[in-house]
Amino acid sequence: MSVVTRFAPSPTGYLHIGGARTALFNWLYARKMGGKYLLRIEDTDRARSTPEAIEAIIDGLDWLGLQHDGEITYQFERAPRHREAAEAMIARGTAFRCYMTAEEQEAERAKSHEEGRAIRSPYRDGKAPPSPDAPFTVRLRAPDEGDVLNVDLIQGDVRIKARDIDDLVLLRADGNPTYMLSVVVDDHDMGVTHVIRGDDHLTNAARQIVIYRALDWTPPLFAHVSLIHGEDGKKLSKRHGAQAVHEWRDMGYLPEAMNAYLMRLGWSPGHDDILSKEEAISQFDIAQIGKAPSRLDFKKLDSVNAHFMALADDERLAKLVLTHIEQRDGATLGGAERVALANAIPLLKKRAKTIPDLADQAAFVLVKRPLVLDDKAKSLMKDDFRQRLQRLRDRLTKEPAWDHVSLGAALKAFATDEGVGLGQIGPGLRAALTGGLPAPDLGQALELLGRDEALARIADQI
Repeated sequence: MSVVTRFAPSPTGYLHIGGARTALFNWLYARKMGGKYLLRIEDTDRARSTPEAIEAIIDGLDWLGLQHDGEITYQFERAPRHREAAEAMIARGTAFRCYMTAEEQEAERAKSHEEGRAIRSPYRDGKAPPSPDAPFTVRLRAPDEGDVLNVDLIQGDVRIKARDIDDLVLLRADGNPTYMLSVVVDDHDMGVTHVIRGDDHLTNAARQIVIYRALDWTPPLFAHVSLIHGEDGKKLSKRHGAQAVHEWRDMGYLPEAMNAYLMRLGWSPGHDDILSKEEAISQFDIAQIGKAPSRLDFKKLDSVNAHFMALADDERLAKLVLTHIEQRDGATLGGAERVALANAIPLLKKRAKTIPDLADQAAFVLVKRPLVLDDKAKSLMKDDFRQRLQRLRDRLTKEPAWDHVSLGAALKAFATDEGVGLGQIGPGLRAALTGGLPAPDLGQALELLGRDEALARIADQI
């Protein structure tokens, strides 16, 4: 069997990280099995589906690198095919036209609820319509006997009594198909073999299996993934912070880090190595996805992102940091500043957790002279220290090599000659070089600033 998976979001909002993880699992399994990963936009809710939401979903998937195979399927465009399937079910006797009015439906719903059973329409067994032109819906003729078994690849065997399944509406009175019918027809026509989705759809599986049988089709294999919870163990909501993929992107996380983190929310390959999605393909196994809900751990995400920041291409990071700074400050960096930023990235990326963090780490190379010192930095510039700073500048002026190793050794030698520890020199020198901004160790800070800029900043404070 050639494996076909699909991701089928409803475009009523942004791409949620739970949806992104579902897409990732579908992508991984299809790639692992040498099959296809398809994308279907379930846009049948015309009142809530928007072009902006569709664009946001596709943009989020592209950012994560989860490229689908083939063309995108838009569910609303397939409504004629869904109606055709409903008519086929009527012909087979597994669906029927139901003429219950809204009041009659409400009464039947209340009665079925009171009796602890599923909804059964009086028209399921051939009752004549009230009039030739009476409006109708099309309902599933739900089975009354036996169990509906879903051999779920994650949740295990899930059984539901057939008599507990309603005579589901398949076509509304206006002829529009319902979600249950559309999903089944689309998955069948797209050749989907494995439906990997959130376990909020677990109860839908039994209903959809019945529709498959009613059409004499073979159901796909289902794998229902537990939802993602917040750090407090409760269902993810706005109170937990960012939920949309674009929000995580805007906070400065890399797509490869998001994939690496999301895939480990629920899936365990049996080790703690941080894997890219490409590295995970050969190791991915649906059977290794746990049943219990996963919890977001923001510290772990930061750690994973820091791992990929250190591995990322310097030029790519420089562009991301540049974009962040210019959007944040509303100003364009000049050529010299861009060069200084690019030169700082290879060293500073090993210390940063996110793109904004990296921008903050690099800020000291971009500030213009004379530096404005913060209060703590100002407090270090006492007269006796300024005299020492003058002697240090004289020493550094004569330093033949301007690399962090040589500069670090020169600072230690100077402290020895002064008869003090480096702790008596470092804070004041750092203040003169950065004005109080974050910076790496002093040798590295001096190297990144360059000889002329570093000596000029020191001179400004003497």
